[in-house]
Amino acid sequence: MLLTIDLQRLENALEGDEAVDHYLDLDTGEILVVGPEAPIPGSAEKYDVQPERYLPIEPLPGVKSLAMREEFLYTQPDPHAHPLLSRALSGRRPLRTFDYGLEQFPRMREAWHLYRRRRLREYALEWLEDNGLEPAGRLKPRAGRSPDRR
Repeated sequence: MLLTIDLQRLENALEGDEAVDHYLDLDTGEILVVGPEAPIPGSAEKYDVQPERYLPIEPLPGVKSLAMREEFLYTQPDPHAHPLLSRALSGRRPLRTFDYGLEQFPRMREAWHLYRRRRLREYALEWLEDNGLEPAGRLKPRAGRSPDRR
């Protein structure tokens, strides 16, 4: 199924907070954010209940978020950052501690944000494919170019 989807919002939903739920409206392509006490989209329509219209978007599991940070760390040559950030990933609250640790290394922090965005885009496209969806207007890579370069 071809849909016009805001990939940035899908990426944010995949990286999202577990305190809210995210759903993809399969008719419009809109990403809905639903608070903890709100009903699931499509369940409260008075005459036309359509729960199958809304696809839940589960956030990435913590293990995958942790693996993404570990993968990033191994791409970085900074000998001062490596021990600190490796410890962060093996300690308590590894995601938060890693992100705080990056504050000490501005160049690496910027590299992390670029890496994270690229990986989240890959995860979003995988999620769409796994659910039988394709974003409308997605550019096909030209011969000899990677999909990341447009």
